Amino acid sequence: MVLLKGPSFHAFSGGYLNVNKPGDWTSTDVVRKLKGVTKIKKIGHGGTLDPIATGVLPICLGNATRFAETILLGTKEYRLTLTLGKTTNTYDSEGDVTSERDWSGVTRELAEAALEKFRGKYEQTPPMFSAVKQGGKRLYELARQGIEVERKARNVEVQQLTLISCELPEIVLDVECSHGFYARVLAHEFGEALGCGAHLSGLIRTRAGKFKIEESHTLEEIQEFANEGQWRELVVPMDFTLQHLPSVTLDPISTETVQHGQALSVGQFGTPVGAKPGQQLRAYDSDANLIAILVFEPEKLGWRPEKVLAAR
Repeated sequence: MVLLKGPSFHAFSGGYLNVNKPGDWTSTDVVRKLKGVTKIKKIGHGGTLDPIATGVLPICLGNATRFAETILLGTKEYRLTLTLGKTTNTYDSEGDVTSERDWSGVTRELAEAALEKFRGKYEQTPPMFSAVKQGGKRLYELARQGIEVERKARNVEVQQLTLISCELPEIVLDVECSHGFYARVLAHEFGEALGCGAHLSGLIRTRAGKFKIEESHTLEEIQEFANEGQWRELVVPMDFTLQHLPSVTLDPISTETVQHGQALSVGQFGTPVGAKPGQQLRAYDSDANLIAILVFEPEKLGWRPEKVLAAR
C-alpha cells in the first residue's frame, strides 16, 4: 500500500479518497459510510461500480466534488472473471440463469481467437440491467418489470485485452478500456462468440484514470485512521486529477479578483505562450492553494474564472 501525503488538518478544503470497494457494497453505500466516518456532508463518487465489483472507487470530498468529471479522464483497467456455459439476464452472477450450454469444446486457442473482435474501437449496447436512462426511466427499472427496450449502441474502445488464465470453465481477462465500457456486456458477447454462452462472475477495477488499486485503501483502513483522527492523511490532493492543465500563481490582488468571480484581463494577467481559446489553467494563490480554474476567452481579452473555490 502506498500512502500519499494529503492536506493538513487545518488547510483541508477537499480532496479524494481512493477506496478499494468491497464486494456486495453499492457505490452509494460507500459514500454513505464515509459521510459518517469523515463527518463531511459534500461527498460523491467518481464512476459507479456494480455491487459485484471490487477495487478502485475514487471518492470526492468537499470542494473536490466540483472536479468529479476529471476522475473519468483517461482509461480504466479491470480484471474480469468469466464463467462459460451459463448466461444470465443481468450478464453477471447476480441474475437469473437464462441458458446453459456445453463449453467442453472450448480451448485456450479458441478463446484467444474470439477475443480479437473485442479489441480496438467498436460499438457496445448497454445491458438492460444498467443505470442508463431511457424515456425518463433507468433501464434496470424497466428490466425488473420484464420490459426490454431497444438501446442505442455506444462507441467504446479497448486499448488492451489480455487472456490471463484459462482454467475452464473460468477465464480471466485484463482489459484497459474507455469510459462507458461494460465488462458485463463483454462477458456476454464473448460467450456468444464462443458458442457456449458466458457471464461475468468476478470484476476488479484496478485503475480509474490516475487512481490505482495499489494506492487504494479499504474502508477498514480508513476507519482505523479516523479512529485516530488522522483520516485526512489518506486524502489525495484536490489537484491530483488536474495535472494535465498548466498552472499559474496569482498575486494577492489577482487572487481576490478571481475569488469574487471576476475575470482577469490580458493586460492584468498576461497571456501564456501558446494559449488558445478555451485554454484552461490551474490558478493558485501565493500560499500554493488551488483557488480556481481559469479559461481563456480572447474575444473578451481575458481569463474567466470557470470554477472558483471558496476562500479559506
